[in-house]
Amino acid sequence: MSEWPVIQVALDFINLDRAIKAAEEAVKGGVDWIEVGTPLIKSEGVRAIRELKRRFPNKTVVADMKTMDTGALEVEMAARAGADVVVLLGAADNSTIEDAMRSARKYGVKIAVDTIGVDKIVERCKELERIGVDYLIVHIGIDQQMLGMDPLELLRKVRDEVEIPIGVAGGLNAEKARMAYEEGADILIVGGSITRADDIEEAARKIVKAVKSEKRSKKSAVERRKELEEEIMDILREVSTPNIADASHREGVMKGIRMISGGKMVGRAVTVKVMAGDWAKAIEAIDQAGKGDVIVIDAGGAEVSVWGELATRSCKTREVEGVVIDGAVRDVKEIKEIGLPVFARYVNPEAGEAKGYGEIGCVIEVGGVKVKPGDYVVGDENGVVVVPRERGLEIAKRALQVKEMENRIREEIRRGSTLSKVIDIYKWERLI
Repeated sequence: MSEWPVIQVALDFINLDRAIKAAEEAVKGGVDWIEVGTPLIKSEGVRAIRELKRRFPNKTVVADMKTMDTGALEVEMAARAGADVVVLLGAADNSTIEDAMRSARKYGVKIAVDTIGVDKIVERCKELERIGVDYLIVHIGIDQQMLGMDPLELLRKVRDEVEIPIGVAGGLNAEKARMAYEEGADILIVGGSITRADDIEEAARKIVKAVKSEKRSKKSAVERRKELEEEIMDILREVSTPNIADASHREGVMKGIRMISGGKMVGRAVTVKVMAGDWAKAIEAIDQAGKGDVIVIDAGGAEVSVWGELATRSCKTREVEGVVIDGAVRDVKEIKEIGLPVFARYVNPEAGEAKGYGEIGCVIEVGGVKVKPGDYVVGDENGVVVVPRERGLEIAKRALQVKEMENRIREEIRRGSTLSKVIDIYKWERLI
C-alpha cells in the first residue's frame, strides 16, 4: 500500500478498453491507486478487476463493489480477481460488513466502506472504525452534487472523530483535492476531472502536483494517530509486564504462557486461530504481518507443535516483533539462536500437519485473555500481557506511573528502609 496522501483515479466507464486506456494515461500522470468503478464492474464483471490488475501489477487496485449483502462472497470474488481493496456500503448491516472483513483477512485484502446515503454519518463512521474496517470513504454522489452538496462539509464532521484513513469522493478537481487534503483526507478519489479531460495524463499530473507539492498545514487523523501510537509504544517499551498488570488491575495477563526465547517484546497483535496441530494458518499469518507486529496464535492449548525454526526465521526476515502461542513450539535451540521473542505454553518435538483450518484476523483467546487484531501485546521474562487497543494510552500511562512509584520505593529501600516500612504494611494490616 502507498504512503499518504494517495491519489485514486475512479474508472467509472462501461467499456473496459476505454477504462484501460484512461488508466494508462492516469498512471503516467502519477496516480497511486486505480479504482475499478461500479459501472465498469456491472458492465464487464470481475474480469475488469482481473485485467486492470494484470496491466498494473504494482498499483493498488480498488474494486468499488458497493456491497450491500453477501459481504464475504463479494469480497472473495474481488480478491480472487486481483483486488487489493474492496469497497462496501456503510448502509449495509453490520453482519454483512463483519463477514466481509473475515473474508478480507482470509484473502489478504483491505476493506473500505463508502458512506454514500448514510444518515448520522459521524456516528456510523465511529461504529465502522470500532468494527475494524481499514478505510472510510466520505462520498457525495453525482446526483447529490447536482443539488450543491459538498463532500468537504462531511469530511470536516468526520475528520476529528476517527483515526483510520479517510477517502473523499465527489466532484474533486485539483483545487478541491488540495482543500480536502488540507482538511485531513488521506485518499483523494478523482473521477471525471481526470477521465473526462482532453489530456488525461496532464489532468492527473495537475492534481498530483496540487496535493503533493507541499506538506499540508493540518495534521491528518492518520498523522495524529501515528504520533499517539509512537507515544504508546515508547511507554510500553519502558515499563515491565508487572507494571502493566498492576496498572490494568491484573486484566490482560496470559496464564501459562512463558518465554521460550528472545527478550522484551512490544507490538500490535496479528491474531490467528488454528485447529489443534494444524500449522498452515500460523505460517500464512507471517505474510500478513510486518515490522512491529506480534503474531498471536490460538492453538487451543494443544501439545502438538504449530511453530518452529523455519517459521521463526521467516518472522525475522519480515521484522516481526515476536510470537505468542497458546500451544506448543519446537526447535528451541535454533529459535534461541535466531533471537526472536517467542512465548508458548509447551515445548514439544512433535509437529502437526498443514491442513489449512482456522482464520487470520479474528478475535481469539490465548492464555485465558481475549485478543483482538491491533491490541498491544507486551512480553518479557515475567510473561505476556495484552492491552486493548482502545485503552492503550490510558494503561500505558498508568503503567508508567506504577513504575515511577516503585522507583521511589526502591530508592527509599536503598537508603536503608524496608518494603514493609515504606508502604506501612502494619498499619494497613490493622485496618483490614
